[in-house]
Amino acid sequence: MSLSIRNQIPGTVTAVTSGEVMATVKVRLDGGQDLTAAITLEAVKELGLAEGSAVRAMMKSTEVALATGRVDGLSIRNQLPGTVSDVATGGAMATVKVSVDGGELTAAITKDAVADLGLVTGSPVVALIKSTEVSLATV
Repeated sequence: MSLSIRNQIPGTVTAVTSGEVMATVKVRLDGGQDLTAAITLEAVKELGLAEGSAVRAMMKSTEVALATGRVDGLSIRNQLPGTVSDVATGGAMATVKVSVDGGELTAAITKDAVADLGLVTGSPVVALIKSTEVSLATV
C-alpha cells in the first residue's frame, strides 16, 4: 500500500495504556526517541499492538509544528529534536525537512513562520506533534 503521508518512522512499542475507548501507545523510534500515539482501543486490538510490536509511526506534514528549542508547559507530548536539512518556500507556504535520529520529518508551515524562526539548512529545531495526530501501522 502506498500512502501520501510523508512522515513515516519505524519503531517498537514499549507500552500500551488502555482506556475505555482510547489508548496511548508509547513507541521507541529506531533513532532512540520516544513518541506517544493516542489511538482508539479498537485500532490497538485490530493491529495486535503490544510491547515489542514493530510499528511505523506516521504523521501528516501539516500536523508537524516547529520550534527553535524545547517548549516547557505545553500539552504536546512529542518533541523530537533535529536539524533542518532543507527548506523549500512557495508563495505562502513552505516545507521544511528535519533530520531526526533514525529518520526524517517534513513540516508544512507558513513562509512567514520560516522567516520569523530564521530557519535555514543546519538550524537546530524541535518537531512538535500532538499524540492524537500520530497514526501507527504494523510492519
